Order: sequence, then C-alpha cells, then structure tokens
Amino acid sequence: MTTKLTAKQLVRDEITAIGAYHVADAAGYIKLDAMENPWPLPVELQHELAAELAQVALNRYPDANGGGLKDDLRAAFAIPAAADIVLGNGSDELITLITQALARPGAKLLALEPSFVMYKMNALFSGLQYVGVPLRADFTLNLPATLAAIEREQPAVVFVSYPNNPTGPRYARDEVLAICRAAPGLVVVDEAYQSFASDSFMDLAGELDNLLVMRTLSKLGLAGIRLGYAAASPAWIAELNKVRPPYNVNVLTLAAAKFALKHLDVFNRQAAELRAERGRISDALAALPALTVFPSEANFLTVRAPDAPALFHHLKASGILIKQLHGSHPLLDNCLRLTVGSPDQNAALLSAIQRFFA
Repeated sequence: MTTKLTAKQLVRDEITAIGAYHVADAAGYIKLDAMENPWPLPVELQHELAAELAQVALNRYPDANGGGLKDDLRAAFAIPAAADIVLGNGSDELITLITQALARPGAKLLALEPSFVMYKMNALFSGLQYVGVPLRADFTLNLPATLAAIEREQPAVVFVSYPNNPTGPRYARDEVLAICRAAPGLVVVDEAYQSFASDSFMDLAGELDNLLVMRTLSKLGLAGIRLGYAAASPAWIAELNKVRPPYNVNVLTLAAAKFALKHLDVFNRQAAELRAERGRISDALAALPALTVFPSEANFLTVRAPDAPALFHHLKASGILIKQLHGSHPLLDNCLRLTVGSPDQNAALLSAIQRFFA
C-alpha cells in the first residue's frame, strides 16, 4: 500500500517556512493601506466602459499579442520605437517571468532594501539566490555599497524601485545609471509610481541593452484590472515571451485598458490632485514634532513615530486602515506607510493623527 504524503512533506521546505502574502480586510475602513487611487471611474465613463465590455468576445481566448494595446501604451507613454513591450497580469507577473527566465543554478537576484517584498519572494519561488543591499538610514541609496555588491555577487538581475516602495524617495538618476553600467546582467527599473514622480527611465528603454523599465496601470487608478507592462530591447522581450503564458492578460482587461487610455486625461488630472494632496499631508505631518516624514515621489508617505504600533491601532480604531511597516525590516523600525487618498479621506487621517498626539 502506497503511503500518502502530506502537503507539508511534498512542498519545498523554504515554501512551507513562509506565510502567504497578507492582504488586510478593509471592509468598513477608510482604505489607505495599498496605494490605490481613491476615486472610482466617473459615472459617464462607467456607462461607456460597460458598453465596450458588452461587446467583448468572452467565448474567445485573448489576442496573445495584446490586441493593439501595446501600440496604445507606446503612444500614451512615449515608449521608444527601439523597445519592445511585454504585457503582464499586473507587474507582479512580470517579476515572476523575469525570475523564471533567469533562474540558472547559482544565479543571483540583487535588490535594494527595504523595497517591494515580491522581489525577494520571487527569488525564493524561482530558486535564485537573493542578495539585499541596505539603503542608508534616511532611505537614500548607498551607491558605493551597491556597486561593491554588484562587483562581488555578479547578479543576473538587479531590481530598482523608482520611486521606492515602501519608503517613498526616488534615487538620483545618475545613481541608477551607475548601477546599469556596473551590472553584468539585467537591471529592472520598477516605475510602478511613475505617475507621481518627476523622472523616468522610459526614454532609455531599448537603448540601454541591459535595462528593462516596468510599469503598471494599478496606481494610476486601474488596480482592479491587473495590467502591467515592461519595455526593453527586443532580445530581452523575446526571451520573456518564452516563459509568458500565451493568454496571460484576459479579454476584459485588454478592453478596459484600451478604453482607459482613450481617457488618460481623467487619470492624469487625478494623479495631479494626489500629488498636491501629498504635499499638503506632508506639510501637516511635518508640523508634528513627534513624527519624521520622509520625502516621497509616490502616492504615499512613509513616517516614523515614537510608537508606530500604537498609532496604527489608534488609526484602525478610528476607522482608518494604513500599512504598518514596523517589524518588516530593521530600517523600518517604528515606520508606517500612509496612502494619499481623497481630500476628505486625508482630512480624516490628519485629524486622527493629530488627536493621537494631542
């Protein structure tokens, strides 16, 4: 008789040792924990989108080449002609494709930290060795340490979040260019928050052979459709397409994304308002002596409090959900991440924080 093995016996030890990515239940809260655009699609556009989606051929597989969406993205976001484009089910899938394609025995993934947790997780999932290079205490990039680590480790891929999540700052452009010059392999510049930042590397996509610029429509206001895209030299995109599932972006997402790009001005105006709100919140929080507010070019602010867990629970009790970073990395000791919401949501957040320190 065959002995049946349990899941714990069969699954890799390094997977059983970790927990699943946690998503907090936000029901009933002002949701300021996930860097989402706070506004729903305007009503008139909801009706137009409904009519568009009603015409989608749900009985057919999606166009494996994106059904014209790549051309729309190229026009909307000035993607250079020298670059090819790959689409993903969110940028999360693109990270997975990159790590899968590069997972030779002994290959290494290097990332700055603290940064987006899925870089390290995908190294684990795909079997790459992970190398983390700490930022400075003020969350700026330690370029000498980073270049030394690249020289020592010879990573197959380097991930640079630009601006960085969860800390907020954008590194200096010449620092990232130095990383591109030093890296022996691929450099992924993750521009998930580009709508709120003052710089981009998209102009160099296809020109620098080892550069891949990755973005998402999630932060712009379309988190629900899960559409990520990356631009790089045709040689890199050709290899990533070999590991990409043939129908990875569904027909509704393709149609919704094409529709949204026709109305990009709506989302750009919202992004401009969020940038203005970010400045207003930052100034108000900086006026509280107990808080340290870090610079941000994203749609969130990272702050350090004397007792971050206590402030987190106070805000939750006040009906506001934010992200507690305390405990996730030594450099994030007593830190919290606050998504920039609508003016009313931000007013509620500031009022609750001011009450805590009153």
